Amino acid sequence: MKILLTGATGYIGKRLLPILVAQGHEIICCVRDKNRFYAPKEFLKSIKVIEVDFLKKETLTAIPNDIDAAYYLIHSMSGSDNNYDELEKISAENFVYSIDKTAAKQVIYLSGIVNDKSLSKHLSSRKKVEDVLHNGNFAITTLRAGIIVGSGSASFEIIRDLVNKLPIMITPKWLNTKCQPIAISDVLEFLSKSLLNPVTYGKSFDIGGPDILTYKEMLLGFAKAKKLKRWIYTVPIMTPKLSSYWLYFVTSTSYKLASALVSSMKVEVICKDNKINKLLRVKPMSYEQALSRALIKVDEDKVASSWKDSLVSGRFNSNISEFLKVPKKDCFIDRRKKSIENKEHTLEKIWSIGGETGWYYGDWLWNFRGFIDQLFGGVGSRRGRTNKHDIHSGDALDFWRVLYANKEEGKLVLYAEMKLPGEAWLEFKIINNTLYQSATFKPKGIWGKLYWYAVLPFHGFIFQGMLNKLIK
Repeated sequence: MKILLTGATGYIGKRLLPILVAQGHEIICCVRDKNRFYAPKEFLKSIKVIEVDFLKKETLTAIPNDIDAAYYLIHSMSGSDNNYDELEKISAENFVYSIDKTAAKQVIYLSGIVNDKSLSKHLSSRKKVEDVLHNGNFAITTLRAGIIVGSGSASFEIIRDLVNKLPIMITPKWLNTKCQPIAISDVLEFLSKSLLNPVTYGKSFDIGGPDILTYKEMLLGFAKAKKLKRWIYTVPIMTPKLSSYWLYFVTSTSYKLASALVSSMKVEVICKDNKINKLLRVKPMSYEQALSRALIKVDEDKVASSWKDSLVSGRFNSNISEFLKVPKKDCFIDRRKKSIENKEHTLEKIWSIGGETGWYYGDWLWNFRGFIDQLFGGVGSRRGRTNKHDIHSGDALDFWRVLYANKEEGKLVLYAEMKLPGEAWLEFKIINNTLYQSATFKPKGIWGKLYWYAVLPFHGFIFQGMLNKLIK
Protein backbone atom coordinates (compact mmCIF):
# COMPACT_ATOMS: atom_id res chain seq x y z
CA MET A 1 0.00 0.00 0.00
CA LYS A 2 1.06 3.60 -0.59
CA ILE A 3 0.87 5.60 2.65
CA LEU A 4 1.25 9.36 3.10
CA LEU A 5 3.12 10.21 6.31
CA THR A 6 2.91 13.82 7.46
CA GLY A 7 5.15 14.99 10.28
CA ALA A 8 7.85 12.58 9.11
CA THR A 9 10.58 14.54 10.93
CA GLY A 10 8.58 14.73 14.18
CA TYR A 11 8.77 12.68 17.35
CA ILE A 12 6.00 10.23 16.36
CA GLY A 13 6.69 10.25 12.62
CA LYS A 14 10.33 9.23 13.00
CA ARG A 15 9.29 6.19 15.05
CA LEU A 16 6.31 5.20 12.93
CA LEU A 17 8.28 5.22 9.66
CA PRO A 18 10.38 2.06 10.30
CA ILE A 19 7.27 0.17 11.41
CA LEU A 20 5.43 1.01 8.18
CA VAL A 21 8.49 0.13 6.11
CA ALA A 22 8.77 -3.23 7.90
CA GLN A 23 5.11 -3.91 7.03
CA GLY A 24 6.01 -3.60 3.35
CA HIS A 25 4.29 -0.29 2.58
CA GLU A 26 5.54 2.40 0.21
CA ILE A 27 5.79 5.58 2.27
CA ILE A 28 5.45 9.14 0.98
CA CYS A 29 7.13 11.31 3.62
CA CYS A 30 5.87 14.89 3.82
CA VAL A 31 8.43 17.37 5.14
CA ARG A 32 8.74 21.13 4.96
CA ASP A 33 12.50 20.90 4.44
CA LYS A 34 14.24 17.90 2.87
CA ASN A 35 17.49 18.96 4.52
CA ARG A 36 16.00 18.01 7.90
CA PHE A 37 14.97 14.52 6.84
CA TYR A 38 17.14 11.51 7.59
CA ALA A 39 16.46 7.82 7.05
CA PRO A 40 18.76 4.77 7.04
CA LYS A 41 19.98 3.72 3.59
CA GLU A 42 18.00 0.47 3.74
CA PHE A 43 14.76 2.51 3.92
CA LEU A 44 15.40 4.51 0.77
CA LYS A 45 13.94 1.93 -1.62
CA SER A 46 10.64 2.04 0.31
CA ILE A 47 10.21 5.78 0.76
CA LYS A 48 9.82 8.94 -1.25
CA VAL A 49 10.38 12.37 0.30
CA ILE A 50 8.35 15.37 -0.84
CA GLU A 51 8.44 18.98 0.38
CA VAL A 52 4.97 20.08 1.46
CA ASP A 53 3.87 22.92 3.72
CA PHE A 54 0.18 22.62 4.56
CA LEU A 55 0.03 26.35 5.25
CA LYS A 56 0.94 26.94 1.59
CA LYS A 57 -1.59 25.57 -0.89
CA GLU A 58 0.81 25.92 -3.82
CA THR A 59 3.02 23.14 -2.38
CA LEU A 60 0.21 20.58 -2.16
CA THR A 61 0.57 19.51 -5.79
CA ALA A 62 3.54 17.40 -4.71
CA ILE A 63 1.16 14.91 -3.05
CA PRO A 64 0.53 11.90 -5.35
CA ASN A 65 -3.03 10.96 -6.22
CA ASP A 66 -2.66 7.19 -5.84
CA ILE A 67 -2.17 7.01 -2.04
CA ASP A 68 -4.27 4.49 -0.09
CA ALA A 69 -4.20 6.14 3.34
CA ALA A 70 -2.59 9.00 5.24
CA TYR A 71 -1.39 9.81 8.74
CA TYR A 72 -2.06 13.31 10.04
CA LEU A 73 0.65 13.97 12.65
CA ILE A 74 0.88 17.74 12.33
CA HIS A 75 0.47 19.91 15.38
CA SER A 76 2.30 22.54 17.37
CA MET A 77 1.55 23.61 20.92
CA SER A 78 4.61 25.82 21.28
CA GLY A 79 5.29 27.52 17.99
CA SER A 80 6.48 31.07 17.74
CA ASP A 81 2.99 32.25 16.74
CA ASN A 82 0.42 32.93 19.48
CA ASN A 83 -2.34 32.09 16.99
CA TYR A 84 -1.08 28.54 16.49
CA ASP A 85 -4.63 27.23 16.90
CA GLU A 86 -5.74 29.18 13.82
CA LEU A 87 -2.69 27.97 11.87
CA GLU A 88 -3.48 24.37 12.84
CA LYS A 89 -7.03 24.82 11.53
CA ILE A 90 -5.72 26.19 8.22
CA SER A 91 -3.26 23.28 7.91
CA ALA A 92 -6.08 20.80 8.48
CA GLU A 93 -8.31 22.50 5.91
CA ASN A 94 -5.55 22.45 3.30
CA PHE A 95 -4.82 18.80 4.15
CA VAL A 96 -8.47 17.85 3.55
CA TYR A 97 -8.47 19.85 0.32
CA SER A 98 -5.45 17.93 -0.98
CA ILE A 99 -6.39 14.43 0.27
CA ASP A 100 -9.88 14.71 -1.24
CA LYS A 101 -8.17 14.78 -4.63
CA THR A 102 -6.50 11.43 -3.98
CA ALA A 103 -7.70 7.83 -3.76
CA ALA A 104 -7.10 7.72 0.01
CA LYS A 105 -9.66 5.58 1.86
CA GLN A 106 -8.57 6.53 5.39
CA VAL A 107 -6.84 9.25 7.41
CA ILE A 108 -5.48 8.46 10.88
CA TYR A 109 -5.17 11.42 13.23
CA LEU A 110 -3.33 11.38 16.56
CA SER A 111 -5.07 13.83 18.87
CA GLY A 112 -5.42 14.51 22.60
CA ILE A 113 -8.03 13.25 25.06
CA VAL A 114 -10.83 15.83 25.22
CA ASN A 115 -13.29 14.62 27.85
CA ASP A 116 -13.64 17.90 29.72
CA LYS A 117 -15.98 20.78 28.86
CA SER A 118 -13.31 23.32 29.83
CA LEU A 119 -10.45 22.62 27.43
CA SER A 120 -7.04 24.24 27.26
CA LYS A 121 -6.15 26.15 24.11
CA HIS A 122 -3.97 23.22 23.05
CA LEU A 123 -6.65 20.53 23.51
CA SER A 124 -9.33 22.78 22.03
CA SER A 125 -7.18 23.24 18.94
CA ARG A 126 -6.76 19.46 18.59
CA LYS A 127 -10.55 19.03 18.75
CA LYS A 128 -11.09 21.72 16.08
CA VAL A 129 -8.62 19.94 13.78
CA GLU A 130 -10.54 16.69 14.29
CA ASP A 131 -13.79 18.46 13.32
CA VAL A 132 -12.15 19.79 10.14
CA LEU A 133 -10.85 16.33 9.18
CA HIS A 134 -14.38 14.92 9.46
CA ASN A 135 -15.32 17.09 6.46
CA GLY A 136 -13.16 15.03 4.11
CA ASN A 137 -14.34 12.39 1.64
CA PHE A 138 -12.42 9.69 3.47
CA ALA A 139 -12.85 7.62 6.62
CA ILE A 140 -11.26 9.38 9.59
CA THR A 141 -9.82 7.42 12.50
CA THR A 142 -8.94 9.54 15.53
CA LEU A 143 -6.73 8.18 18.30
CA ARG A 144 -6.78 10.42 21.39
CA ALA A 145 -3.83 10.09 23.74
CA GLY A 146 -2.88 11.84 26.96
CA ILE A 147 0.67 11.89 28.31
CA ILE A 148 3.01 9.87 26.08
CA VAL A 149 5.88 8.22 27.96
CA GLY A 150 8.97 7.29 25.99
CA SER A 151 12.61 8.19 25.62
CA GLY A 152 12.80 11.64 24.07
CA SER A 153 9.14 12.57 24.61
CA ALA A 154 8.50 16.03 26.06
CA SER A 155 6.67 14.54 29.04
CA PHE A 156 9.43 12.06 29.83
CA GLU A 157 12.18 14.68 29.52
CA ILE A 158 10.35 17.13 31.81
CA ILE A 159 9.75 14.43 34.43
CA ARG A 160 13.38 13.34 34.20
CA ASP A 161 14.69 16.90 34.57
CA LEU A 162 12.49 17.64 37.59
CA VAL A 163 13.32 14.43 39.44
CA ASN A 164 17.04 14.48 38.67
CA LYS A 165 17.53 18.14 39.60
CA LEU A 166 15.19 18.70 42.55
CA PRO A 167 15.36 16.50 45.69
CA ILE A 168 12.64 18.68 47.24
CA MET A 169 9.92 20.23 45.06
CA ILE A 170 7.51 23.01 45.95
CA THR A 171 5.00 22.54 43.15
CA PRO A 172 1.74 24.00 41.77
CA LYS A 173 -1.54 22.37 42.78
CA TRP A 174 -2.10 21.05 39.25
CA LEU A 175 0.34 18.27 40.11
CA ASN A 176 -2.70 16.63 41.74
CA THR A 177 -4.51 16.50 38.39
CA LYS A 178 -5.16 12.96 37.18
CA CYS A 179 -4.10 11.62 33.79
CA GLN A 180 -3.72 8.28 32.01
CA PRO A 181 -0.22 7.97 30.56
CA ILE A 182 0.56 5.65 27.66
CA ALA A 183 3.85 4.18 26.44
CA ILE A 184 5.15 5.39 23.07
CA SER A 185 5.41 1.77 21.87
CA ASP A 186 1.68 1.29 22.55
CA VAL A 187 0.82 4.51 20.68
CA LEU A 188 2.77 3.22 17.68
CA GLU A 189 1.01 -0.15 17.87
CA PHE A 190 -2.41 1.53 17.85
CA LEU A 191 -1.36 3.73 14.93
CA SER A 192 -0.04 0.85 12.84
CA LYS A 193 -2.89 -1.58 13.60
CA SER A 194 -5.52 1.03 12.74
CA LEU A 195 -4.14 1.41 9.22
CA LEU A 196 -6.75 0.42 6.59
CA ASN A 197 -8.60 -1.49 9.29
CA PRO A 198 -12.38 -1.09 8.60
CA VAL A 199 -13.31 -1.52 12.28
CA THR A 200 -11.68 1.86 12.99
CA TYR A 201 -13.24 3.80 10.09
CA GLY A 202 -15.20 6.90 11.05
CA LYS A 203 -14.54 6.45 14.77
CA SER A 204 -12.69 8.18 17.61
CA PHE A 205 -10.90 6.24 20.34
CA ASP A 206 -9.24 7.22 23.60
CA ILE A 207 -5.98 5.35 24.10
CA GLY A 208 -4.17 5.06 27.43
CA GLY A 209 -2.26 2.73 29.70
CA PRO A 210 -3.86 0.78 32.59
CA ASP A 211 -2.79 3.32 35.27
CA ILE A 212 -4.64 6.50 36.26
CA LEU A 213 -2.14 8.68 38.11
CA THR A 214 -1.65 12.24 39.27
CA TYR A 215 1.36 14.11 37.90
CA LYS A 216 2.80 13.98 41.41
CA GLU A 217 2.52 10.17 41.40
CA MET A 218 4.22 10.10 37.99
CA LEU A 219 7.16 12.10 39.35
CA LEU A 220 7.46 9.86 42.40
CA GLY A 221 7.19 6.80 40.15
CA PHE A 222 10.16 8.05 38.13
CA ALA A 223 12.11 8.70 41.35
CA LYS A 224 11.39 5.13 42.45
CA ALA A 225 12.57 3.74 39.10
CA LYS A 226 15.82 5.69 39.50
CA LYS A 227 16.10 4.72 43.20
CA LEU A 228 16.05 8.39 44.26
CA LYS A 229 14.49 9.90 47.38
CA ARG A 230 12.25 12.81 46.48
CA TRP A 231 9.81 14.97 48.45
CA ILE A 232 7.02 16.89 46.71
CA TYR A 233 4.81 19.54 48.32
CA THR A 234 2.00 21.27 46.44
CA VAL A 235 0.96 24.87 47.12
CA PRO A 236 -2.11 26.76 45.81
CA ILE A 237 -0.39 30.09 45.25
CA MET A 238 1.49 29.42 42.00
CA THR A 239 -0.12 31.27 39.10
CA PRO A 240 0.00 29.75 35.59
CA LYS A 241 2.75 32.21 34.70
CA LEU A 242 4.84 31.28 37.74
CA SER A 243 4.25 27.59 37.01
CA SER A 244 5.44 28.09 33.43
CA TYR A 245 8.60 29.84 34.61
CA TRP A 246 9.16 27.04 37.13
CA LEU A 247 9.11 24.44 34.36
CA TYR A 248 11.15 26.64 32.02
CA PHE A 249 14.04 27.24 34.42
CA VAL A 250 14.22 23.72 35.87
CA THR A 251 13.65 21.61 32.76
CA SER A 252 14.84 21.65 29.15
CA THR A 253 11.49 22.84 27.81
CA SER A 254 10.95 26.18 26.08
CA TYR A 255 8.80 28.82 27.80
CA LYS A 256 6.05 28.57 25.15
CA LEU A 257 5.88 24.80 25.53
CA ALA A 258 5.89 25.17 29.33
CA SER A 259 2.96 27.60 29.11
CA ALA A 260 0.99 25.25 26.86
CA LEU A 261 1.72 22.28 29.15
CA VAL A 262 0.67 24.16 32.30
CA SER A 263 -2.60 25.11 30.60
CA SER A 264 -3.24 21.48 29.58
CA MET A 265 -2.14 19.91 32.87
CA LYS A 266 -4.97 21.60 34.76
CA VAL A 267 -7.44 19.42 32.83
CA GLU A 268 -7.92 15.71 33.60
CA VAL A 269 -7.15 13.50 30.61
CA ILE A 270 -8.62 10.08 31.32
CA CYS A 271 -9.93 7.58 28.75
CA LYS A 272 -13.72 7.20 28.54
CA ASP A 273 -13.35 3.52 27.63
CA ASN A 274 -10.78 1.09 26.27
CA LYS A 275 -12.83 -0.71 23.63
CA ILE A 276 -10.08 -0.20 21.04
CA ASN A 277 -7.80 -2.47 23.08
CA LYS A 278 -10.01 -5.46 22.27
CA LEU A 279 -10.73 -4.36 18.69
CA LEU A 280 -7.01 -4.19 17.82
CA ARG A 281 -5.80 -6.76 20.38
CA VAL A 282 -3.45 -4.36 22.11
CA LYS A 283 -2.60 -4.68 25.80
CA PRO A 284 -1.00 -1.38 26.88
CA MET A 285 1.84 -1.61 29.38
CA SER A 286 1.88 0.01 32.81
CA TYR A 287 3.51 3.34 33.60
CA GLU A 288 6.26 1.49 35.48
CA GLN A 289 6.99 -0.68 32.42
CA ALA A 290 6.96 2.35 30.11
CA LEU A 291 9.48 4.14 32.35
CA SER A 292 11.71 1.07 32.48
CA ARG A 293 11.80 0.83 28.68
CA ALA A 294 12.49 4.54 28.26
CA LEU A 295 15.34 4.49 30.78
CA ILE A 296 16.95 1.51 29.05
CA LYS A 297 16.86 3.36 25.71
CA VAL A 298 18.48 6.42 27.30
CA ASP A 299 21.17 4.35 29.04
CA GLU A 300 21.98 2.49 25.81
CA ASP A 301 22.05 5.74 23.79
CA LYS A 302 19.31 4.40 21.50
CA VAL A 303 16.82 7.27 21.59
CA ALA A 304 15.09 7.06 18.21
CA SER A 305 13.64 10.58 18.27
CA SER A 306 13.32 13.51 20.63
CA TRP A 307 10.93 16.45 20.92
CA LYS A 308 14.03 18.65 21.32
CA ASP A 309 14.90 18.11 17.66
CA SER A 310 11.64 19.69 16.52
CA LEU A 311 12.03 23.30 15.46
CA VAL A 312 9.57 24.45 18.12
CA SER A 313 12.14 23.57 20.80
CA GLY A 314 14.13 26.65 19.77
CA ARG A 315 13.79 29.90 17.86
CA PHE A 316 14.65 28.49 14.42
CA ASN A 317 11.57 28.90 12.21
CA SER A 318 12.94 28.74 8.68
CA ASN A 319 14.09 26.07 6.28
CA ILE A 320 17.62 24.91 6.99
CA SER A 321 18.52 25.37 3.33
CA GLU A 322 18.24 29.15 3.79
CA PHE A 323 21.15 29.12 6.25
CA LEU A 324 23.35 26.36 4.81
CA LYS A 325 25.63 28.78 3.00
CA VAL A 326 27.62 30.53 5.72
CA PRO A 327 27.94 34.21 4.75
CA LYS A 328 31.20 36.15 4.55
CA LYS A 329 30.13 39.67 3.61
CA ASP A 330 29.71 42.07 6.54
CA CYS A 331 30.66 39.30 8.97
CA PHE A 332 33.19 38.84 11.74
CA ILE A 333 35.01 35.51 11.32
CA ASP A 334 37.31 33.63 13.68
CA ARG A 335 39.25 31.15 11.51
CA ARG A 336 41.64 28.52 12.85
CA LYS A 337 43.25 25.38 11.45
CA LYS A 338 45.53 22.62 12.60
CA SER A 339 47.02 19.44 11.14
CA ILE A 340 45.61 16.17 12.41
CA GLU A 341 47.26 12.78 12.78
CA ASN A 342 44.19 10.57 13.18
CA LYS A 343 41.21 11.67 11.06
CA GLU A 344 38.80 9.05 12.45
CA HIS A 345 39.61 10.01 16.04
CA THR A 346 39.02 13.70 15.34
CA LEU A 347 35.78 12.98 13.48
CA GLU A 348 34.46 10.97 16.41
CA LYS A 349 35.22 13.84 18.77
CA ILE A 350 33.52 16.37 16.48
CA TRP A 351 30.46 14.13 16.11
CA SER A 352 30.25 13.78 19.92
CA ILE A 353 30.56 17.49 20.73
CA GLY A 354 28.12 19.18 23.10
CA GLY A 355 25.55 17.61 25.42
CA GLU A 356 27.08 15.40 28.13
CA THR A 357 30.44 15.38 26.33
CA GLY A 358 30.77 19.15 26.50
CA TRP A 359 32.84 21.42 24.27
CA TYR A 360 36.27 20.05 25.23
CA TYR A 361 37.54 23.37 26.55
CA GLY A 362 36.13 26.05 28.85
CA ASP A 363 32.88 24.17 29.47
CA TRP A 364 31.98 26.46 32.36
CA LEU A 365 32.04 29.42 29.96
CA TRP A 366 29.79 27.61 27.48
CA ASN A 367 27.40 26.76 30.34
CA PHE A 368 27.50 30.33 31.65
CA ARG A 369 26.64 31.64 28.17
CA GLY A 370 23.73 29.21 28.09
CA PHE A 371 22.56 30.39 31.51
CA ILE A 372 22.65 34.05 30.39
CA ASP A 373 20.67 33.11 27.28
CA GLN A 374 18.05 31.38 29.41
CA LEU A 375 17.69 34.45 31.66
CA PHE A 376 16.75 36.44 28.57
CA GLY A 377 14.21 33.85 27.44
CA GLY A 378 16.47 31.91 25.07
CA VAL A 379 16.89 28.15 24.71
CA GLY A 380 19.98 28.00 26.95
CA SER A 381 22.14 24.90 26.83
CA ARG A 382 19.66 22.58 28.56
CA ARG A 383 18.51 20.70 25.46
CA GLY A 384 21.73 18.72 25.15
CA ARG A 385 21.57 16.30 22.25
CA THR A 386 19.46 13.25 21.38
CA ASN A 387 22.34 10.78 20.88
CA LYS A 388 25.85 10.92 22.28
CA HIS A 389 27.68 9.94 19.10
CA ASP A 390 25.14 10.24 16.27
CA ILE A 391 24.05 13.51 14.73
CA HIS A 392 21.94 14.58 11.74
CA SER A 393 20.78 17.76 10.04
CA GLY A 394 17.98 19.42 11.98
CA ASP A 395 19.05 18.06 15.37
CA ALA A 396 19.21 20.34 18.39
CA LEU A 397 22.65 20.55 20.02
CA ASP A 398 22.65 22.63 23.23
CA PHE A 399 21.91 26.17 21.98
CA TRP A 400 22.81 25.27 18.39
CA ARG A 401 20.85 23.74 15.50
CA VAL A 402 22.64 21.30 13.20
CA LEU A 403 22.45 22.64 9.64
CA TYR A 404 24.69 20.11 7.94
CA ALA A 405 26.32 16.88 9.13
CA ASN A 406 28.22 14.69 6.68
CA LYS A 407 30.73 12.41 8.37
CA GLU A 408 32.10 11.00 5.12
CA GLU A 409 32.77 14.52 3.92
CA GLY A 410 34.11 15.51 7.33
CA LYS A 411 31.91 18.59 7.66
CA LEU A 412 29.62 19.83 10.43
CA VAL A 413 27.84 23.20 10.39
CA LEU A 414 25.92 24.59 13.40
CA TYR A 415 23.64 27.63 13.65
CA ALA A 416 23.14 29.47 16.95
CA GLU A 417 19.60 29.53 18.37
CA MET A 418 20.52 31.62 21.40
CA LYS A 419 19.31 35.21 21.61
CA LEU A 420 21.88 37.34 19.82
CA PRO A 421 22.12 40.80 18.21
CA GLY A 422 22.90 38.98 14.97
CA GLU A 423 23.37 35.49 13.55
CA ALA A 424 26.14 33.00 14.31
CA TRP A 425 27.54 29.86 12.70
CA LEU A 426 30.15 27.36 13.91
CA GLU A 427 31.77 25.18 11.26
CA PHE A 428 34.16 22.23 11.32
CA LYS A 429 35.61 20.61 8.21
CA ILE A 430 38.52 18.28 7.50
CA ILE A 431 40.43 18.71 4.24
CA ASN A 432 43.65 16.83 3.47
CA ASN A 433 44.33 15.95 7.12
CA THR A 434 43.81 19.53 8.25
CA LEU A 435 40.97 20.55 10.57
CA TYR A 436 39.46 23.93 9.71
CA GLN A 437 37.37 25.55 12.40
CA SER A 438 35.51 28.82 11.90
CA ALA A 439 33.09 30.90 13.96
CA THR A 440 31.11 33.39 11.88
CA PHE A 441 29.00 36.24 13.27
CA LYS A 442 26.78 38.52 11.21
CA PRO A 443 25.96 41.51 13.44
CA LYS A 444 22.72 43.45 13.42
CA GLY A 445 23.46 47.12 13.96
CA ILE A 446 25.76 48.69 16.49
CA TRP A 447 24.71 46.31 19.27
CA GLY A 448 25.83 43.36 17.19
CA LYS A 449 29.26 44.88 16.66
CA LEU A 450 29.61 45.74 20.35
CA TYR A 451 28.63 42.16 21.26
CA TRP A 452 31.35 40.70 19.02
CA TYR A 453 34.08 42.90 20.50
CA ALA A 454 32.82 42.13 24.03
CA VAL A 455 33.24 38.37 23.58
CA LEU A 456 36.34 38.60 21.36
CA PRO A 457 38.83 38.32 24.28
CA PHE A 458 37.35 34.90 25.17
CA HIS A 459 37.63 33.52 21.63
CA GLY A 460 41.42 33.28 21.74
CA PHE A 461 41.51 30.55 24.35
CA ILE A 462 38.01 29.00 23.97
CA PHE A 463 38.21 28.29 20.24
CA GLN A 464 41.93 27.55 20.22
CA GLY A 465 41.56 25.27 23.23
CA MET A 466 38.68 23.42 21.56
CA LEU A 467 40.69 23.01 18.36
CA ASN A 468 43.65 21.57 20.26
CA LYS A 469 41.46 19.09 22.14
CA LEU A 470 39.72 17.93 18.95
CA ILE A 471 42.97 16.70 17.43
CA LYS A 472 44.64 15.48 20.63
